[in-house]
Amino acid sequence: MTKYSGKKTVSKKKKSVSNGVVHVYASFNNTIVSITDLQGNLICWSSAGKHGFRGSRKATPYAAQIATQNAVDAAKECGLQSVSVEIKGPGVGREASLRAIQAAGINVSTITDNTYHPHNGCRPAKRRRV
Repeated sequence: MTKYSGKKTVSKKKKSVSNGVVHVYASFNNTIVSITDLQGNLICWSSAGKHGFRGSRKATPYAAQIATQNAVDAAKECGLQSVSVEIKGPGVGREASLRAIQAAGINVSTITDNTYHPHNGCRPAKRRRV
């Protein structure tokens, strides 16, 4: 009589995508790279914090480059060949991640900047009384 271990083995089906969209969110504290297909379904993602960068080192161009290289390598295994890039945020990882995408040998068709612009900003803090 064998004992049931309770573990299921599920074979994960590899996605096969040739065109996709790279979403780069570069904030002042971190850089997050998500790669989706044209319908918006996530293929893979990566961030600077995921690769061991902590604190202020997460907000460096090198950390953004490492995160982007990792995400692009995972997407190339799924057959990704050409992408359009959407960049959002004011961080320093914007240009570094774009260079990493192009250096990985993926064809970049379009680059769009979707950075938010506040129309009037937040309400300022009240006047300080000393």
